[in-house]
Amino acid sequence: MFALLGAFSLSACAQNPGASDSAAVSPSAAPAPAAIEAPAGSPAAEARDAILSINPQVSIESVSDAPLQGFQEVIVSGQVLYVSNDGRYVLQGSLFDAREKRDLSQAGLSKLRQRLVSEVPEDQRIIFAPANPKYTVSVFTDVECGYCRKLHEEIAEYNKRGIAIEYLAYPRMGPGSDDFRLMESVWCASDRKRALTDAKAGRRVDSKACDNPVAAHYALGQRVGLTGTPMIIAADGTQMPGYMPPDQLLQALQRLDGGATGGSR
Repeated sequence: MFALLGAFSLSACAQNPGASDSAAVSPSAAPAPAAIEAPAGSPAAEARDAILSINPQVSIESVSDAPLQGFQEVIVSGQVLYVSNDGRYVLQGSLFDAREKRDLSQAGLSKLRQRLVSEVPEDQRIIFAPANPKYTVSVFTDVECGYCRKLHEEIAEYNKRGIAIEYLAYPRMGPGSDDFRLMESVWCASDRKRALTDAKAGRRVDSKACDNPVAAHYALGQRVGLTGTPMIIAADGTQMPGYMPPDQLLQALQRLDGGATGGSR
C-alpha cells in the first residue's frame, strides 16, 4: 500500500533549510479534532470513510467540496487529500489552477490555520509588537533553530516596519527533550520576553515548571501542517516560506492585502 498508510501518524519535521532534525508526536498531547459528521452515503461520508479505511488512527480536520469536480477535499494532519465522491479514488498533492496560476489546495489549509491559531489566547503567546501594528503574524518558534534565532535578532526591525510577532512554542526535538523543557521554562518565566531572548541567545534561563501551553502549541503545530521552524502564519492563515527578512516579510504582507497598510490578527 502507498504512503497514506503511515504518513498521517508521523510528526511534522521542524527544521532549518538543510537540517534533518525531526520530532516525535506525543499522542497524549495532541487534541484530536471532533469527528466529522456527515449523512450516510453522502460524498463527505464516503470520503471520510475512505481515509479511515486506509488508516483508522488518523484525525480528519475537515471534509468539503473540492475545487475539482467529483471530489471532496479532506484535510488530515496539515495535508490536503482529494477523494472521489464515491470514496474509491484518493489523490495526494497540490491542486494547481493553471489558468489562475495559484495553488488551490492552500485555500483550505489557510482557513484551517486561521481558525486554529486564532483560538490560542493572547496570554499564551509571547508578543513583540509596536504600539500600533499594521500587521500581525503568528510564528511557531524553537529556541535552538538557527533561523528562529536570526528572526529574533531582527525583532526590533520587524516592529519598526509595523509588524507584530506573536510567538507560539514548537520545540522541534519533541516532548521529553532538553529543548522542550527549556521552552517550558521560558513560558513559565516571570518575564517571558526576556527569557525567550536569553534562550535564543544561548544564555542561561532558570529552570521552572508551571501550567504552560508548550505541549498544546506543539500539538497545534502538528495539526496546521508545520514542516519547519520558524513557521510564519499571516492573519488570513497564509503560511510564509520560512524565515523572511523584515523588508521581505513586509512586502509579502502588503501583497496579501493588496498593498493596504492595515491588518489584524
